[in-house]
Amino acid sequence: MVRKRRTQGESSESHEVGAGQGTGVQRPPAQQQRPAQQQPAAQQQPPAQQQRPAQQQPPAQPPQQPQQQRAYQGRGRGGQGPQGQYQAQGVPPPQGGRGWAPRGPSNVGGPPRGGMAPQQYPAGSIQQQQTPRGTAPIQRGVGSGPSMISTPELHQATHAPQQPRVTPPSGKAPVTEVQEAVAQLSIQREEPVQAPPASSKSLRFPLRPGKGSTGIRCIVKANHFFAELPDKDLHQYDVTITPEVTSRGVNRAVIAQLVKLYQVSHLGKRLPAYDGRKSLYTAGPLPFVSKDFKITLLDEDDGSGGARREREFKVAIKFASRADLHHLGMFLAGRQADAPQEALQVLDIVLRELPTNKYTPVGRSFYDPNLGQKQPLGEGLESWRGFYQSIRPTQMGLSLNIDMSSTAFIEPLPVIEFVTQLLNRDVTGRPLSDSDRVKIKKALRGIKVEVTHRGNMRRKYRICGLTPQATRELNFPVDETGTMKSVVEYFRETYGFVIQHIQWPCLQVGNTQRPNYLPMEVCKIVEGQRYSKRLNERQITALLKVTCQRPQDRERDILKTVTHNNYANDDYAKEFGIKISQKLASVEARILPPPWLKYHDTGREKDCLPQVGQWNMMNKKMVNGGRVANWICINFARNVQDNMAKTFCYELAQMCNISGMAFNPEPVLPALTDRPDRVERVLKARFHEAMTKLQPQRKELDLLIVILPDNNGSLYGDLKRICETDLGIVSQCCLTKHVFKMSKQYLANVALKINVKVGGRNTVLRDAISRRIPNVSDVPTIIFGADVTHPHPGEDSSPSIAAVVASQDWPEITKYAGLVCAQAHRQELIQDLYKEWQDPNKGKVSGGMIKELLISFRRATGQKPQRIIFYRDGVSEGQFYQVLLYELDAIRKACASLEPNYQPPVTFVVVQKRHHTRLFADNHRDRNATDRSGNVLPGTVVDSKICHPTEFDFYLCSHAGIQGTSRPAHYHVLWDENKFEADALQSLTNNLCYTYARCTRSVSIVPPAYYAHLAAFRARFYMEPDTSDSGSMTSGAAGRGMGARSTRVPGSNAAVRPLPALKDNVKRVMFYC
Repeated sequence: MVRKRRTQGESSESHEVGAGQGTGVQRPPAQQQRPAQQQPAAQQQPPAQQQRPAQQQPPAQPPQQPQQQRAYQGRGRGGQGPQGQYQAQGVPPPQGGRGWAPRGPSNVGGPPRGGMAPQQYPAGSIQQQQTPRGTAPIQRGVGSGPSMISTPELHQATHAPQQPRVTPPSGKAPVTEVQEAVAQLSIQREEPVQAPPASSKSLRFPLRPGKGSTGIRCIVKANHFFAELPDKDLHQYDVTITPEVTSRGVNRAVIAQLVKLYQVSHLGKRLPAYDGRKSLYTAGPLPFVSKDFKITLLDEDDGSGGARREREFKVAIKFASRADLHHLGMFLAGRQADAPQEALQVLDIVLRELPTNKYTPVGRSFYDPNLGQKQPLGEGLESWRGFYQSIRPTQMGLSLNIDMSSTAFIEPLPVIEFVTQLLNRDVTGRPLSDSDRVKIKKALRGIKVEVTHRGNMRRKYRICGLTPQATRELNFPVDETGTMKSVVEYFRETYGFVIQHIQWPCLQVGNTQRPNYLPMEVCKIVEGQRYSKRLNERQITALLKVTCQRPQDRERDILKTVTHNNYANDDYAKEFGIKISQKLASVEARILPPPWLKYHDTGREKDCLPQVGQWNMMNKKMVNGGRVANWICINFARNVQDNMAKTFCYELAQMCNISGMAFNPEPVLPALTDRPDRVERVLKARFHEAMTKLQPQRKELDLLIVILPDNNGSLYGDLKRICETDLGIVSQCCLTKHVFKMSKQYLANVALKINVKVGGRNTVLRDAISRRIPNVSDVPTIIFGADVTHPHPGEDSSPSIAAVVASQDWPEITKYAGLVCAQAHRQELIQDLYKEWQDPNKGKVSGGMIKELLISFRRATGQKPQRIIFYRDGVSEGQFYQVLLYELDAIRKACASLEPNYQPPVTFVVVQKRHHTRLFADNHRDRNATDRSGNVLPGTVVDSKICHPTEFDFYLCSHAGIQGTSRPAHYHVLWDENKFEADALQSLTNNLCYTYARCTRSVSIVPPAYYAHLAAFRARFYMEPDTSDSGSMTSGAAGRGMGARSTRVPGSNAAVRPLPALKDNVKRVMFYC
């Protein structure tokens, strides 16, 4: 071990990372309101008040009752003849509504691309409506509902019968912050719920409107285990350990020693549970209110045989409060609205105490090499098996949710061997390159190693970096006079150890200010260190193989884990009186029927009823085929010859035509082959060449087809960025392997993607056309999807990306326009939903993603949305209140900025996939109860027993499993002014899952949320590549073109630079598909 003395003139590297601002930078007005050609609005249906001929008056019936099916026509094959339209009589054009013409024309919307026909509707199929639509501002519903409340920042929806009654606090001055506004609202309900305390939590999430009844009833099992509520008196104590240490492990060791020494004499024989930080919990009081203890800890034996270092700690334990289990019981019984978080936390800590001491805790999971076989993941990593455990309040009472999990750990290898695996070659022969050093430094920083050159003495150190010089060049002062000695010489003289790899750098361990040098070959990685950085593609594939278990096997392993954990004999569970069931919860479920899908009337099959979550395009034509008249192809794959590229494009064009599009088989220019490193130059030159040919004829380029090498590095991302933010053209990329195979199935799938990218529709719900979807078909309804994607672990400065999509057609609700923006690192609230700024000429100007998409809906349909359904992805339970308060307020402000008193009622639903609830068939051998993968059938919905005690949530498995165990999506309603019945929302959500554009399968989450995720993922490519070593590409990431990129302006206090703007003609189609 060599300690380097710090001498004058030396500097230590410091990487300053800008702290992201909480709100993200507002784009300048020029970027927010780009002028666009004012587009004519599509034709709208006649106002509801208009008289229809008597024979066309529909019977007075609720929307969900069956109606006569009307013919629904899209574009005919090849686009010949009259433009596709719904068979309709003449419909008057829309009239302009007040306040809806924005100061600058909208960036989204306008007529559909590719020559789609204006939408017309069969007059006889429109329900009589009382609410005026389209032109006048929305009127308050009939009846004397409350007037607008005085708090200006939280606008209540104007449909009085469709909202909770809101009583503004009397005598309060108007407030400007939405949190304060909502904090003072007392939402009154008819149900007997105890009045909540006056706090920000006085905002209540909607209560369950009863349970659903649609579908075939069945029983499923869930990985929830009933936990009997203890009748003990729980006490919480504050713990202060001096000197303070950040390691939970050290804290736990201190308290464990205290319990061992004083449990009988001073703690009244109580066995406390400890959270590793500041809180201690006991079942019953300790025999004191406050007490100090002195504890001595011995350092672990390093094998040197010398005396072990003693560390003294002072521990102060002081009574804090009693955890109230009575209120938890009331909450579980549905008689109290607030979840008593403290009581839940205590029980969670108690049940985690034993596994924390036995295994390696990671988040809410526990891992151990003995819980399952370790598997190598490559590059010095291995997977460990473990289990997830969390206590949850449910309708059946307290439930312990247990699931299997796997994660990556660093293999306990000698460092030399780890580096060999990391670089995937024999590294002894030649010196390391700069990129090798960066990769090694990134992989080893923060890892704990033990030395092997001192016999049994295995002292441990943490790596902080690598030396810039090779080991043979390293010298250090050995005394005060400055006598220098080389590291090689020091190890030979002191330990008799001859360093072999003298051309390699040494590890710097300990403190970066006074680093110690250790040659790599004397170090071995300590076992049990989780790898928290980003995995590459091969490692992800290897980890998925380990975690991918058939439902039957996963259920067996979960039960085995519960037996192995032996909660009945857990000292802590016994002490606190918690009893855990050994059986999976049996839950009532229903299987919702699949929806009928409408295809074009010129196809042999005009309608389709999916079977077990899937169908195909055989004998069907897209309901609205898009038009591709002008296109070009660029080939970046060396091994694809020109004639091969030409043949592939011809076959693809044929498939598009067969599927119902109008696709010209001849390109504007012949296919061009070029090198990937010239992507920008080639794209721009070829695009301009094509436009030079087309512009005199007033034509546009509709599509770019690109052939890519199978491993294309950053090429894919660069190409999408140039096409979508610079040239303004949609593109379809195809990998070389698919070009050679040219399978019909592949071509049919690509045709689906191309069709929506050029403004077509693949299919629509039959019930949407016949206006039979409750709370959607009666008035113009817009459905939003929103998601925020955060940078990968280890990328500590890249911004987060928010994406919002919104439906642009009604009543079909199939086409979604999308917008994206960058915001502060790991900021979950979407900053750009609504914003205001000062324009030097116009004064106060408003904009944002919601406003832009509402205007675009109006342009595309000729009508204002009179109902908003907002599906929000990616929100954890702890952020529900925060996200709802901020984003609902943004929606309200966006609506109000379009027109005074314009407040369509909002339903806000969170979509969660990152949970650990799994559903299993009651009998795995019953072939009628499972799909081919052994999973529960698509359409399985659960809204009882394992769901929230009082709130409106449900689990829905909308897709058929392919491999592994399906993960149901969890939908939780946080706001509902549209007063959805359980059946209506569950069926709508399930049916929408069959309208996903990219495949003929139902998908696992509702498409608007899925599209928002795709759009956010796409926008990562729009950021400028980051050249810092923290952003260097991993080998697997390169395979998807996912080099780390950054929009962060360099500098210590950097703000987030806006993403380059999407071109207008791109953002109005489904470019992200």
